[in-house]
Amino acid sequence: MTMNYPFHLAFPVKDLEETRAFYSGLLGCRVGREAATWIDFEFFGHQLSAHISREAVRVMTNTVDGDAVPVRHFGVILDWDGWHELADRLRAASIRFFIEPHIRFQGEVGEQATLFILDPSGNALEFKSFKDCSQVFARPECCAAPELGMQASL
Repeated sequence: MTMNYPFHLAFPVKDLEETRAFYSGLLGCRVGREAATWIDFEFFGHQLSAHISREAVRVMTNTVDGDAVPVRHFGVILDWDGWHELADRLRAASIRFFIEPHIRFQGEVGEQATLFILDPSGNALEFKSFKDCSQVFARPECCAAPELGMQASL
């Protein structure tokens, strides 16, 4: 399948100005259209729409390579240098990581650099990079049985 267009994702937030500061100020996303209850961001070439919601975001996790990965998350795949630059920028801004920057599946098919952060509303974002971009969709020949069990955290 050829993908020539950016994706669009709408997600809940508690406060638009907090959200603007995080996505525009910290991550460098350009602000697009906005209204009293929503704001659009250009997120690494894609369109995010942050909509005010009074419901709390609850973070459910599943175990992936030893980490409690948020089930509901979104993010982007960056080039190797760009991922390291972002990780350094987040560290310099004293951002609390949900999952610290590290290399996942080290020495295996799909080896990747990954980190997770939460936005001010509790939405989980993953930023990752592959040293070998041809492995973005690669599958190991033998796949282990999936781990069961879901955990909730706030």
